[in-house]
Amino acid sequence: MKNVLALLKENFENLHLIWKLSLYNIKAQYANHYLGILWAILMPAAQVGVFYVIFGLGLRGDRGDVQNVPFLVYLITGIFAFGFIQGCINSASNAISSQIGLVTKMKFPSSILLSMSMANNIVTFSIMSLIVLIISVVNGYSEPAHYLVYFYFMFATIVFTYSISLIMSSVNILIRDLRNVQQNVMRMFFFITPIFWEVEGRPPIMATIIEFNPFAYLLMTFRYALIFDGPAFYGDVSDHIFFWSITLFLFFIGVQVHYRYKDRLVDYL
Repeated sequence: MKNVLALLKENFENLHLIWKLSLYNIKAQYANHYLGILWAILMPAAQVGVFYVIFGLGLRGDRGDVQNVPFLVYLITGIFAFGFIQGCINSASNAISSQIGLVTKMKFPSSILLSMSMANNIVTFSIMSLIVLIISVVNGYSEPAHYLVYFYFMFATIVFTYSISLIMSSVNILIRDLRNVQQNVMRMFFFITPIFWEVEGRPPIMATIIEFNPFAYLLMTFRYALIFDGPAFYGDVSDHIFFWSITLFLFFIGVQVHYRYKDRLVDYL
């Protein structure tokens, strides 16, 4: 518990620095691009276009909407949400190794490097979410009160991805091969998460996978908040308990791993 409180204190005391540096990194990243930060939207939009041609116009045929929502909107929310989750994990997992100079040359808490990398993704995803919100409001896909669940989705995603990143940011330095394993695991979750396929009507084994897939929980929570007309939250009480049990367990393990190796990581580079 002492390490947990120390980590929370580090991030809270450096909150202004986290946002300031993250905004600076975003500006620097797109400084030499004519379209600037628009590329953060254009890249996933291009991915949506490819998947829509393959699955929407090709494999799906004329199966119509998904829960009264056009398949294109269903696909957009899936690509945007999963891209945000994946981006937070990948960038935060490599945050320490890519910025090791700050840790070794300055009195710079390594934990806030993870927060900085995630803040970059939060800014760009907020723009994408605004696009989805406009589409939803114009077409009346969801109830206004349900939009508040979006903030729950953001909180749950940040805690979940930060917990994983606390572990992987250290382990990836200690065991370099795990970076390749992480990439393949994320690719696997991309296909077993209902991004471009529907939850309803799946074989029993796929229904079981969805129940134990925290990525599916987060992605469907995003959809229920912004585009689905029905319950405000995805799943039942058991789904929420399962997700938060995994998340808090990963967070506790991640804190212990982080503080055990944070002063010795430079020796492994």
